[in-house]
Amino acid sequence: MGFSEEYQTFMNAHLQARTGERLRRLQEGHKHAEKLFLKQVWWPLFYHFRYLYPEYEVNDFKDGQRYLDFAYIRPGIRICLEIDGYGPHLKNISRWQFSDSLERQNQLVIDGWTVIRFSYDQVKENPRRCQQIVQQVIGRWLGDDLDQTSLSLVEKEVLRLAIRKGEVISPIEVQKHLKLSDKTVKKVLAQLVDKKMLIPASGIVRIRSYRLGDQVKNPI
Repeated sequence: MGFSEEYQTFMNAHLQARTGERLRRLQEGHKHAEKLFLKQVWWPLFYHFRYLYPEYEVNDFKDGQRYLDFAYIRPGIRICLEIDGYGPHLKNISRWQFSDSLERQNQLVIDGWTVIRFSYDQVKENPRRCQQIVQQVIGRWLGDDLDQTSLSLVEKEVLRLAIRKGEVISPIEVQKHLKLSDKTVKKVLAQLVDKKMLIPASGIVRIRSYRLGDQVKNPI
């Protein structure tokens, strides 16, 4: 299915699973900015919404509840993704409200969350940069999944480099990072292309750069 169908399935599943205040917050809190993030940033990277929770409820440090725009949760992983609009409410925010907002974010970090924030303008005007940031932060854990594969140690390290960088890598980068010869690097890169874990990003006869293939991007 494409984005529209998967998005509707994703939202319907969460709407049906909620009641009371949690349902109201999802209905009223998930709006254009959040949908745009899913369409322009998340979907082009992963083509699914597994492990992602919209308007996720967490305990507030003042013994109340607050809601995160999105939570990405897997065993040992908790990532908060926030999309901040720039509107009159931000211009008119008081010094106390500003301090309270920072304290809330600090508390999430103390509680073990990784907090990633994007502005609406970033999501709208520069989604590729947002994709790179998401890929880099999730790649910290996705790279660990490589240990469960039969890839060689060198192949795993090349993929980890590509995952952490979040964009194309060049043979010379691999050489410098792993301190390998040009001949060895060419052989490893060719092996990863054959396994569909890397895809040539530029060049035909002489490939100048590579990007991650779907075999690596989709496991999350």
